[in-house]
Amino acid sequence: MSEIRLRFLGSGDAFGSGGRFQTCLHLEGPDGAVLIDCGTSSLIALKRGGVSPSDVGWVLVTHLHGDHFGGLPFLVLDGQFRGRARPLLVAGPPGVHARVEAAMEVLFPGSSRAARRFALEFVELPERVASRVGPASVTPFAVVHASGAPSYALRVEYGGRVIAYSGDTEWTESLVDVARGADVFVCEAYFFEKKVRYHLDYRTLRAERARLGCTRLVLTHMSDDMLARLDEVDIEVAEDGRVITLATT
Repeated sequence: MSEIRLRFLGSGDAFGSGGRFQTCLHLEGPDGAVLIDCGTSSLIALKRGGVSPSDVGWVLVTHLHGDHFGGLPFLVLDGQFRGRARPLLVAGPPGVHARVEAAMEVLFPGSSRAARRFALEFVELPERVASRVGPASVTPFAVVHASGAPSYALRVEYGGRVIAYSGDTEWTESLVDVARGADVFVCEAYFFEKKVRYHLDYRTLRAERARLGCTRLVLTHMSDDMLARLDEVDIEVAEDGRVITLATT
């Protein structure tokens, strides 16, 4: 494969607005598949999209809310019961290991301690430090979103291309840093113009577009309010199943 494919397996918010799956981006290139976030509905989205969960070697997590990491217990258990052999590495903010294990114990008591045929590893990503995660180099940037742990936007370099993702956040200057020079910047736009703490709106992003410095800006994680006004939007928007293809360099 001489190209990178970014597939929106899930482009929805926490509440399934528009019937969309929760956040799950599938980044695939010549060296394997990486998930960026894994919301609670992600195992369903993977299988509906014809993507084998066992082909995913790495998961990058922006923050510890269920619509961004809550699919991990199901991804792990699917691998356990289907005889997965390939190791799985989950990289995210401080606390990711404990939060995933706690979620597993709430959903399926004893599951976090069950024997598996595959290695499951967790890595905590330090802010503004590039870390190698499988085929990708990942740099987290702190954003403004209360999740009981640090919340990140991620800058992911793979195959000579840069995919940036905001996670969930209100406007913060770190978005300028994460988006600068990115081939694609995937950014939440929860509302059209309403200002809500910890989330972004389209009007703000439209006003700041030139400062972001990315080649393409794609909006995601939209509420019913935003979805109802897409005919007024002049920025690309995501939808479940959409694929963006980039040539490797």
